[in-house]
Amino acid sequence: MIRVSFSLTFALVSCFCAAAATQQQVAFERGTAIWIANIDGSDAKKVAEGSAPDLSRDGTRIAFHTDESTKKDLVRHIAVVEVATKRVTVFKKEIPSQNCQRPIWSPDGTRILFEIWSDGDWHLAMINMGGSGFRYVKKATPRNNSFWSACFAPDGKSIYVQDLTNLYQLELDGTERKKWDLHSLFPTGAFNSGSRFAVSPDGKALLMSVDMDEDIQRKDWDGPPPALWTLDLATEKPTRITPKGMLAWDGCWLGKDEILFVSQAAKEKEPSIYRMSLQGKPRKVILKNARTPSISR
Repeated sequence: MIRVSFSLTFALVSCFCAAAATQQQVAFERGTAIWIANIDGSDAKKVAEGSAPDLSRDGTRIAFHTDESTKKDLVRHIAVVEVATKRVTVFKKEIPSQNCQRPIWSPDGTRILFEIWSDGDWHLAMINMGGSGFRYVKKATPRNNSFWSACFAPDGKSIYVQDLTNLYQLELDGTERKKWDLHSLFPTGAFNSGSRFAVSPDGKALLMSVDMDEDIQRKDWDGPPPALWTLDLATEKPTRITPKGMLAWDGCWLGKDEILFVSQAAKEKEPSIYRMSLQGKPRKVILKNARTPSISR
């Protein structure tokens, strides 16, 4: 009996330790640095200098871009930091451009998709996890038809992007699978190069940051107010999920009915990361002075 109890206790402790080790985490920006914390905002740690973090699904690595710009030139490279060791690998020779940004992991963690400046325009490119296998996914043609807001479908076989006029679903070789007119979907909204998209875990909906054609009286805000919407990809029905008057952007899915997003209240000097249910439960701040959340699975 004692031996059985000990075995059971050992098993329970082992399970608890495994669960703790795989606790869901969130990577984010604070100041000029990349940070990581538990999903409730606890145990926040700085891991690297840079911007636009994207946390791998297993929570072990963060892709981001560095910023070594001068007064004359923008110099930004794609980089990866190992969360456990804080070891940073910067891809310079591996990519034929000195100006790259906004990397995102493929769902299986083997590839990194990013925006690359080349020949006077922004294109989409991809490399393998270790920096090998550089290739263009989609070039901006005609000129000044750059692609933004890239995100992978959950199965990793296609991506969603926008060019300020249209939303596209593309194969990984750049072939167009589907196309939507953004103005028809959002007649009172618009998109910019920094608008962020995220696909729901079941692949059925897009979470989108939309600039609204609404009047907002905020002395600390310049430009149209952003709001969060979902787009049902099957029915093409858009649904606004944040109310008028709330500044909300950079959303990412926690689950089918819950998201993280960035917002800045009227009296806040810096944005914060909030957690919110799509079922109407009140939002809750989890990280102050934080932006650009990305989560593990």
